[in-house]
Amino acid sequence: MNKANGVQKSLKGSRILSIILVALLVVGCIGFTGCGKAAAKPLSENWEADSEAAESLRSYVSKVTNKNDTKNYIPEEDRIVTFDMDGTLTCETYYTYYDTMMFINYCLVDHPEKVSDEMKAVAAEIRPGYTAGEELARNFAKTYAGMTVQELYDYAVEFGQKETESFKNMRYIDGFYLPMVELVKYLYDNGFTIYVVSGTERTTTRAIVANSPISEYVSPSHIIGTEFEVKVKGNEDIPSNMDYKYADGDELVFTGGFLQKNLNANKTIWIEREIGKRPVLAFGNSGSDTSMMNYAMDSRNKYPTAAYMLVADDDVREWGTQNWEEKSAGYREQGYVPISMKNDFLKIYADTVEKAAEQYVEPEEELKEVAKTDKIIQFIGNAEDAEKKLLSDNKNKPFKERIHA
Repeated sequence: MNKANGVQKSLKGSRILSIILVALLVVGCIGFTGCGKAAAKPLSENWEADSEAAESLRSYVSKVTNKNDTKNYIPEEDRIVTFDMDGTLTCETYYTYYDTMMFINYCLVDHPEKVSDEMKAVAAEIRPGYTAGEELARNFAKTYAGMTVQELYDYAVEFGQKETESFKNMRYIDGFYLPMVELVKYLYDNGFTIYVVSGTERTTTRAIVANSPISEYVSPSHIIGTEFEVKVKGNEDIPSNMDYKYADGDELVFTGGFLQKNLNANKTIWIEREIGKRPVLAFGNSGSDTSMMNYAMDSRNKYPTAAYMLVADDDVREWGTQNWEEKSAGYREQGYVPISMKNDFLKIYADTVEKAAEQYVEPEEELKEVAKTDKIIQFIGNAEDAEKKLLSDNKNKPFKERIHA
């Protein structure tokens, strides 16, 4: 009996000890690694196991979400992260990117009847390596003049369903990089507020993001983009919005006016205007994003900061042509962590997506093919007329002989 009591006491003691050990493990997990309630899955599904950039991100997130690390902890309300879109979140390195391809299709394929000859000429002249700057954005604004905000949004969604020329089994809306989608979710799950700060016009950016794999992590109010002038329909020519009032059923329309291209320093200005706080993290892929990165990393930011630059160096799974050694060295010198699409990304797109044999068929080449087809049809029509005449002249000769004659 005493022996049995001793065993029971021993078992009871073991259980108590186990409970204490589990409690210590939980406390340790929360206190030292930040893996408490807000913990997310490791950043690994679409990233290479030895990715230096991914490890840097995991280390940063672990540090700033750990309440016991008083030196580095960032409260959730201040965990602001800004992402450029084109070339950072989604495909930019084939012929051109979403909003320019949308412009070309609108002018030359989908709605040429609504577009001036001047804008058609602009669309037809765009070539790889073009500058996606303010001048082109002004032409976009002119082209969409008279469209309501909802109409442009709907057209952007519609365009996203088109298949790209550069990849098989990919629509334009499918061009989001899987590792970056995973990263957005990872940061969201760790209490970061996600902003997309794009050079693409804001309504178009909202349409793209809302129909993308990151839609549930980015609010429409957290999208900052290039701005075209908008007014209440019927008041497009009135100089001041103070001179009229919105009424039930009114439509907001694009006037053709242009306000600002959201690149370079404009990104920092609009982040300040619309967020009112410095980001602690920033992600980009080009020189036009460096102002946004530097704004986050400014020495006056009271929190730990980091900035990451994507390098399009994968010419096997993608169309990247950037030199990793050159680009990464330049970015590191500026204090940014470079991300190699070739070496850091385990996957880029879905398994069903394949790189096409050629990057893009230019619109004018397509028009030439159409013209050739028209000529063939015309030739066939002429040949048929000639055949009828020859048949009446000599019904006994075969068709081939009659044509040669």
